[in-house]
Amino acid sequence: MPSGRKPLVARADDPGMVESDTVSKHRATYDDLLRLPDNVVGEIVDGELFVSPRPASRHALAASAIQVDIGGPFHKGVGGPGGWWILFEPELHLGADVVVPDLAGWRRERMPRFPDVPAFELPPDWVCEVVSPGTARLDRGRKLGVYGRAKVGHFWIVDPLARTLEALEHTGSLWSIAAVHGGDDKVRVAPFADVELSLAGWWPPDT
Repeated sequence: MPSGRKPLVARADDPGMVESDTVSKHRATYDDLLRLPDNVVGEIVDGELFVSPRPASRHALAASAIQVDIGGPFHKGVGGPGGWWILFEPELHLGADVVVPDLAGWRRERMPRFPDVPAFELPPDWVCEVVSPGTARLDRGRKLGVYGRAKVGHFWIVDPLARTLEALEHTGSLWSIAAVHGGDDKVRVAPFADVELSLAGWWPPDT
């Protein structure tokens, strides 16, 4: 079983990424997303439709553990400074792109009131993608570009198979690697450096 989501529909001119018999040959619209079944995740990147199944076990464990570790001190203010909205799989409308990161966070000073909306147009301050072999190319490539254009300040890439965390920061017009950690490291990583995180709880125990 794959460790995470795997794109089912990709670029018509990129057969290496196609995992189904159906490839979008027109510029994708939001109506295309609305027609998708509930058991998949749809995204529009650079006008093209990407469809992924729900996360498998390793992917789900990592995303859930990260939400707990960060949500407590930063969303709820328990054992930490608070001041953030931390959400699991929010739908983001960033210009013409529609993406669904595994996790995203907004500083409450930028979003003082939590909006009652189906999707967010205000770019987050932090996004986290939990990658699998099938999604890494999209997450590390074109979605990185989407987040850069939207001026997202911090982008975490978590790989449950490699057991790594890569933290990127957007400065000016460029992404830079701020930190790389892995295994059982205990780390402090921006923008959540006020609290020490133990990566060991993000992975399944060794058997």
